[in-house]
Amino acid sequence: MSMRIRTSALTALTVAALAAGTVLTAPAAGAAPKAAAPKFLSASQLPPHPTSAWTAGPVTEGFPEGLGFCVSTEGVLDYEYRHREFRTDLDTGAVQLTVVASTPALAKALAKHYDDLIRTCADRIEDSSPDIEAEGRDYGSLPVEEGARVRGLHTETSWGATDISLLSVGRDGRTVTVVSWGQMGDFDDAPVAAFKKTTTTAVNKLY
Repeated sequence: MSMRIRTSALTALTVAALAAGTVLTAPAAGAAPKAAAPKFLSASQLPPHPTSAWTAGPVTEGFPEGLGFCVSTEGVLDYEYRHREFRTDLDTGAVQLTVVASTPALAKALAKHYDDLIRTCADRIEDSSPDIEAEGRDYGSLPVEEGARVRGLHTETSWGATDISLLSVGRDGRTVTVVSWGQMGDFDDAPVAAFKKTTTTAVNKLY
């Protein structure tokens, strides 16, 4: 799994995703017209790993499993999803998702929906998984294109597994991108400044 959440915690986190409160449904005719496909991050544009190089997978159609415990497709079924996963040799992973809406207004609503899911993820995890303690942090907005926001999520299980994730949502016109990074650790291990740079690059690079 690209977010490197331990298998024992993954099941509970996936269940938590099903508890998402806000649902955004695009209209049936909301599929975006064909246009130039948005571009993705390269491995060198991720937060540097201190001891292991990043490897980028291919750009793939569909929704990435690595976002499933905080961001899901529930209620948002009329879009075409594309993603790229990244990994290192030392239990650190990342993923980028892009979604093209038919109008900037729909993209703005979709970006807010994803950010709301990330913002409320810690509470939803704790509500559905009594063996997991979760804490979210807001690292603020970024002045890139139509804007982006960075958040952090830390989880710790009753059996001692601890994981840290950084997630961001950004928008350029009618295109939304979600970027996530994760590894075992806590907030002190999160490369927030480098991830903000990655997010800015991701949004700028879309077109």
